[in-house]
Amino acid sequence: MTPGNRRARFIPHLLKHALNRLTTRMATSGFGPFSLIEHTGRTSGRVYRTPVILAGVPQGFVAELSYGDQVDWYRNVIAAGGCTVLHRRQEYQIDSIRECDPQRGREAFPVPARTVLRLLRRNEFRVLHTAGAPRE
Repeated sequence: MTPGNRRARFIPHLLKHALNRLTTRMATSGFGPFSLIEHTGRTSGRVYRTPVILAGVPQGFVAELSYGDQVDWYRNVIAAGGCTVLHRRQEYQIDSIRECDPQRGREAFPVPARTVLRLLRRNEFRVLHTAGAPRE
């Protein structure tokens, strides 16, 4: 195994086992910008809790897909047709997800985050529709 391959495997491992633990704690405490998406594995049936940064909108939440639409949490939510979001110590049932225009997605976030998303050229956003919220 080359040093580059080891590094490529180490970074996701570090994120999963160190950073995700910290951000999960922050999300459950309501401290910081993190929320949790609770979803069920497509094949395992296991329940997972994934920390993410969400922006609140009248329909529910906007998520920026930093790692694209092939990440497990997103694929699991699509397969299940919904999930639960823990946002600022409150639970919300998500009953659908749809694509969001990049400009509207960025505008859902506060100015500092919006600026970073624009500079990083982030263009993949999804609206997580909260059960009972108005449809657009």
